[in-house]
This record gives sequence, structure tokens and C-alpha cells, in this order.
Amino acid sequence: MEKETGRIEGFSDGVFAIAITLLVLDLHVPEADAISNGNEILIFMKNQWPTFLAFILSFFSIFIMWVNHHKIFKQIYSRNSGIMFANGLILFLVSAVSYPTALLAKYFNGEAASVVVAIYTGIFVLINLAYNLLWYLASKNKKLLRPGITDEAIRKIHNNYLYGLPIYIIALAFSFWIPVVALMIILGLWIFWALSSGKIEMSMKE
Repeated sequence: MEKETGRIEGFSDGVFAIAITLLVLDLHVPEADAISNGNEILIFMKNQWPTFLAFILSFFSIFIMWVNHHKIFKQIYSRNSGIMFANGLILFLVSAVSYPTALLAKYFNGEAASVVVAIYTGIFVLINLAYNLLWYLASKNKKLLRPGITDEAIRKIHNNYLYGLPIYIIALAFSFWIPVVALMIILGLWIFWALSSGKIEMSMKE
């Protein structure tokens, strides 16, 4: 069976690359006339810690989403309009990550922390839903998937994405209560998604 998703994957890789590159635009250096010695540079960088935190969180979140996107399209061999539009929704949301990242960098260390963290975690709730939608549309017709994939492998991948949703919702809830905990949950999800991508790889070999 010939794979028909090459153009989708190539276009998606480009969008992921642009989205992850846009994050660096929020990292700024001090004005030359504002710094007179190395100590002042260190102080400036210390005061910019919310910006670095937001950059690191978003960079690795997008990177891990790209890894999982790559793995899921190793399973999808054919495409239809539903798959293309669901993938487009993922790309739309991924390209929007830079905006809540900028809000987090600018307002996390202030009174608006709970709101900006809620917006930040909310975008990942939507992305997770989009991934679930993509896999649902692909897996409901087994003819769209790689030859020989088992029902057990399909179920494992479905559960893998579905189980992440309540964790993201918990993080969103904590955003309004303890914003730092919400970001810690997002950090923990790096590990979850990194490990889960391995499960998808195992399913490919079944």
C-alpha cells in the first residue's frame, strides 16, 4: 500500500519549524547604554526568568508534539478531507502557541499570573483535543492506516492521547488556583508525552 500523506507531513513539518522558531522572538537582550558591566547583565537575565521559563516550556512542548505527530503519521497511510482538516486544526493551534507564550513571559510574575497561565494551559487542552480528533478520524476507517496494524495497537494509541486530556484539564483548573502547580503539571506532561511516543513506536512494530 503506497503512503499518501507525504505532502501533509512535509507541510506540517514546516509549520512546526516556524512555530518553534517564533518562540525565540520573545528573548531580548538589554540596550547597550543600559548595561555597563557583566554584573548588570546577570541581573538583567535574572529579571527575565519568566521569559526563559515560557520559552523552555513552549519549545519542548512543541518539540514533543512534533515527535508525536511524526509517530502518528507513521500509522496513517491514506488521507481524506477529515484527516486533512483535523491536521490543519492541529497546525493552527500549534502556530498560535507563541501568543500565550508571550503573555506568560510578560505577565507571569504579576497579578495577572492566573489568567495568563489559564490561557497558556488552555491552548494545550485544545491541541490535545485536536490530536484526539485526528486519530479518531483516521482510525475509524482501518483502510486509512498502515497495512497490518492491529486493533490492539489502534486502541493503545487512542488511549495514549485520551489519557492526556484529563491531565491538561487538571492543569487548567490549577491555573486559577496555584499557577505554578499548573506549569509543573505541564512540565510533567513532557515526560508523559515523551514516554508515550515510545508506546506508539512499539505499536508500530506489533
